[in-house]
Amino acid sequence: MLIIPAIDLKDGICGRMDESTVFGDNPVEMAAKWVEAGCRRLHLVDLNGAFAGEPVNGEIVRAIAKAYPKLPIQIGGGIRNVEIIEAYLNAGVSHVIIGTKAVKDPDFVTAMCKRFPGRIIVGLDAQDGYVAIDGWAEITDVKAVDLAKRFRNDGVESIVYTDISRDGMMQGVNVEATVNLAQQAGIPVIASGGVTNIDDIHALCKFADQGILGAITGRAIYEGTLDVAEAQALCDTLSKV
Repeated sequence: MLIIPAIDLKDGICGRMDESTVFGDNPVEMAAKWVEAGCRRLHLVDLNGAFAGEPVNGEIVRAIAKAYPKLPIQIGGGIRNVEIIEAYLNAGVSHVIIGTKAVKDPDFVTAMCKRFPGRIIVGLDAQDGYVAIDGWAEITDVKAVDLAKRFRNDGVESIVYTDISRDGMMQGVNVEATVNLAQQAGIPVIASGGVTNIDDIHALCKFADQGILGAITGRAIYEGTLDVAEAQALCDTLSKV
């Protein structure tokens, strides 16, 4: 299982959309910090882009990809057409995350998986099991599990599943819902939202063989309640048991 540090890009710096928190003013240097800690994949989110419906912090994403060409990087936020996907992949990003567009136009995901095999991730942000779109501005009547099943045979690399109610709250990851999604969809799932400390990683690792590919962590690693190197070492150790 992978520990995947998150860098949320807001107005050119590392921060969060829902508050004035700033985790750093140089995203490339922040990426360096997590690379040095031993991360094997990086999660980037264009927060401005999620609302705008198009990339806003694309130059920063390209700068990080250029600085670390061998590091798998996944990017989400404002990815709504094939031109954006091509631009990111050509810039060195390994995976693009389709979120809002996946809800509004599931066939788009199917088409992109055929065009860019192994490079497409679906991002499902949910509240009480229902998918949110447009930067969480709207809660739909679509169940995350039902939509995930729709992509079962499309070749989606993985699903990033975020429990909105827990994201950034440092209250623990929703292991039950995350594992259930992986089991129901038959697609590897990356847990997101609520990862707080090493106990959360241990809890998720128990289900690594049931489709849990990794865990995205943001606030916990910035505030020091979770150590990236320690967490990845635990995952590696448990995978050998």
